[in-house]
Amino acid sequence: MRTLLGKLDEIAMARLKEFEPDEGYYVAYSGGKDSDVILDLARRSGVKYEAHHHLTTADPPEVVRHVKTQPDVIIDKPELTMWRLIRKKKMPPRRQARYCCETQKEGGGSGCLVVTGIRWDESGRRSKRRMVETCFKDKTKQFLNIIIDWTTTDVWEYIRSREIPYCSLYDEGFKRLGCVLCPMTRDIARQMQRWPKICRAWEKAVKATFQPDNKRFVFKTAEEYWQWWLDRDAPSRKQDGNQRMFFRD
Repeated sequence: MRTLLGKLDEIAMARLKEFEPDEGYYVAYSGGKDSDVILDLARRSGVKYEAHHHLTTADPPEVVRHVKTQPDVIIDKPELTMWRLIRKKKMPPRRQARYCCETQKEGGGSGCLVVTGIRWDESGRRSKRRMVETCFKDKTKQFLNIIIDWTTTDVWEYIRSREIPYCSLYDEGFKRLGCVLCPMTRDIARQMQRWPKICRAWEKAVKATFQPDNKRFVFKTAEEYWQWWLDRDAPSRKQDGNQRMFFRD
């Protein structure tokens, strides 16, 4: 008798074969556990694909090293580093304004059917996603979320049963991988200790957008501005509105 996991991977590969476009898939490979699974499924299914990883320049080095071990993954570099992008935007990315995702991570795949590792089990927001979707920013791009109905347990069982190499950060207790000091992370202290060089680059870039001569600017010093950016929650600080406000009324 086939196990539930065996049925899940067969279903996922059947989805790949059913929707396979003549030009092949664009596989979005982040270097995380879910993308390790979809890349392996694409390989096993025999469909035509091209796998891409988008560097952000704020990536954990361990993730970059893992990505480089994948011989069939194309590594795409951004037009601007994260630090130059922040200076160009004249403000750092925030929880309510994560412009960095669009420019550094989500730009590829225009005109393609993009295979992702998005799953309902990941969050309440993603629980509303569909297996096949059209990108709302680029109508020429569609998404095929082939493991959308997998649980985190299913993902790890698949990785272990097939002995798929994965990023070492998971063995250190990291649950999800993303940019160092991503505006959505709350693991600030641990990341600042683990990746001080990248965190110093963040600090320098954020402070470069401080506006000391603007009387409407909420913050008095660049250091105060930097500490505010690091403080992702602070519900009692009505002035900053959880990283929403730079200027006085």
